Amino acid sequence: MNTPLVGNCWKYSDNIDTDVIIPARYLNTSDEKELAKHCLEDLDTTFAADVQNGDIIVAGENFGCGSSREHAPIAIKASGISVVIAKSFARIFYRNAINIGLPILENKILADECAKGDKISVDLTTGVVKNLTKDKMYQCEGFPQEIQNLINQGGLINYTKKKLGV
Repeated sequence: MNTPLVGNCWKYSDNIDTDVIIPARYLNTSDEKELAKHCLEDLDTTFAADVQNGDIIVAGENFGCGSSREHAPIAIKASGISVVIAKSFARIFYRNAINIGLPILENKILADECAKGDKISVDLTTGVVKNLTKDKMYQCEGFPQEIQNLINQGGLINYTKKKLGV
């Protein structure tokens, strides 16, 4: 049985691009902890200091648009975010997130009905998302078992190493 992810909601609008997620001035490092310190700093000065392990980002349309940098999902994951739920994702961000082991789900309604700080529960297997603060439930498409395995291994590199016995 899959244990739901539970965390506080960090709510953002439409078209949050990768330059906002991790500003280009920090792309000279691949250190995950350093990237996390600057995650979303040009959009939300409180995020990096106040985010807690397990928190959840909820956003509008086209999350992760812009350049295809892997630094963006890495910064989000390293900051402690357990899952990102948006109305839609830029396709390259979607794949980069899965490749580094950051779960992402799409739902067209949640972002309109939640607020920053709401307690959110997410079951990645069933795709059930609950806003525990407002006692509302939403359905997303759950991940196939192979993608769940990839995420549970921490991303594509770790997953491949395990498959190859390296």
